[in-house]
Amino acid sequence: MAAAINLTAYSDALVVLGTAGVVVPLVRTLGVSPVLAYLAAGMILGPYGLGALVSAVPALYWITITEAKNVDGIAELGVVFMLFLIGLELSFERLKTMRRLVFGLGVMQVLTATTIIAGIASTMNFKPAVAVLIGACLALSSTAIVIDLLSAQGRMATSTGRTSFSVLLAQDLAVVPILMFIATLGADTEGTLLTIISTAVFKAALALLAIVGLGRLALRPLFRLVAGTQSTELFIAATLFVIVATGVVAAVAGLSMALGAFVAGLLLAETEYRKAIEATIEPFKGLLLGVFFFTVGMHIDMRLILRDPLSIILGVATLIALKTALLTGLARLYRLSWPTAIETGLLLGPSGEFALVGIGLASTLKIMTDVDAAKITAITALSMATIPALAMLARNISRRIAPPKTPITLAANAPVPSDGHTIIIGHGRVGQVVSAMFEGHNCQKLIIDGDPKTVTEQRNQGRTIHFGNAADPEFLKACGLMTARAVVITIHTQKAIDVIVDIVRTLRPDIPIVARAKDSNHARHLYAKGATDAVPETIEASLQLSEAALLAIGIAAGPVIASIHEKRDEFRAELQQAVGDRDEPPRAIRAKLSTRRPT
Repeated sequence: MAAAINLTAYSDALVVLGTAGVVVPLVRTLGVSPVLAYLAAGMILGPYGLGALVSAVPALYWITITEAKNVDGIAELGVVFMLFLIGLELSFERLKTMRRLVFGLGVMQVLTATTIIAGIASTMNFKPAVAVLIGACLALSSTAIVIDLLSAQGRMATSTGRTSFSVLLAQDLAVVPILMFIATLGADTEGTLLTIISTAVFKAALALLAIVGLGRLALRPLFRLVAGTQSTELFIAATLFVIVATGVVAAVAGLSMALGAFVAGLLLAETEYRKAIEATIEPFKGLLLGVFFFTVGMHIDMRLILRDPLSIILGVATLIALKTALLTGLARLYRLSWPTAIETGLLLGPSGEFALVGIGLASTLKIMTDVDAAKITAITALSMATIPALAMLARNISRRIAPPKTPITLAANAPVPSDGHTIIIGHGRVGQVVSAMFEGHNCQKLIIDGDPKTVTEQRNQGRTIHFGNAADPEFLKACGLMTARAVVITIHTQKAIDVIVDIVRTLRPDIPIVARAKDSNHARHLYAKGATDAVPETIEASLQLSEAALLAIGIAAGPVIASIHEKRDEFRAELQQAVGDRDEPPRAIRAKLSTRRPT
């Protein structure tokens, strides 16, 4: 007989998963933002919504969450994963190039907003230290929602995307001293406010140096060892271990878990495993971020808002207006355009997730009363709920100020951008020759290989090559397949080549695929699958032998080369007959490519 199941223990998980798997997809079909859907679901199903009625209607227990702390731990992991991905996309070198906006505009925004909000809070009878705490928490913005919105719109590389990201990064770095400041206040440490802040910053710097030093020594060898097993499961486990373990180490040191994961991402961004790690954690990130947004909704106490709606709404409006005006002005001081300044200001005007963490910790440590903490939490959560609407408003204002110079509607047969890259799969002897030819013609390329030993050796020789499984669609997307100009497959395993051709042709029906084939039969097979060109090893070897032999016996080079090209085209035409009436796009591409070949 099966053991009895404690269904009560699973109720909260079922509510969250049900929201992610059923409610959000349903509302998404109506055009509602997933972020708003999660926030609304959390508010309705949380402890301040239907969850408060469980004692009167016990059946609601199975579709509500009565204790927010039951899922807070899982929700925090969503932010941890997101910060890890941000670090993975940055690297220390890119961070260095962004230092003007991060350590200039970003730091100035945090300091100025903290000072102004703290000044307002001090007029409401808060102690100076508590006023500074409130100012610092509300000065921060929502990294989770803003980055998610910009990424979904493909706008991270725009001026607004770079500026917003730089300011958010400065704010995330500021979380460290803020959390230490809160912990110091809760411990009733003696000393002036300046002494407390200085001590917190010093401790944070020491902890970060320790994490960076340990990471540089251990992370690359760890992933090299795991990649050598060729086990996808172990690679996923190692990735999750590094993210969570680094966050836990940072938390033990008094830092934010998210900041610890961010530093780990920065360290791994400089390794050959960046793309593979990106593809590995993408599915986890989406779900965990959804849980985070759900918990943000749970913190909105509708009863408090209904009791004192005027002060709460006034607080939200004042906060957004103040931070938007401040950041817009600072952005103009840094010579950013009006559209970028206004859009960035509106996106970062609302408060963020770390304010919920900071105020919650302050309430737990009895630094402020529960009533004050509840009001600030409600203002924070409601301001975050306005971000999608503010983002739409910001884009409309931006378009009115600076309308696009080029038409929005493009021709259906627009040419592939000349600056697109080619993905070269495999970097053995054949792949190295192909890569060298691309370098000789100054063509952009991205090289990937599934053998960690090969990747390490080539990296040591100064080549930029990424480790990963080319048969994984998510990994190919992470390598930029959706914007690539072509894919060249140089590996020799027939089964793997077939799988990759199928995946690439499914994801990008229009992209040229040039694949290595073992012999003529394999080439016919690849043409039938959708390869644009298949190059059989045996035929190419025979053509090269013929060319060398004819030149050796004194035949002129011009006629020999012309005959070799002619014979190659004959072989190609014969092999392509196997395709028959296959779909038009690949055939059209082959025809287009054939017009570029010398005759």
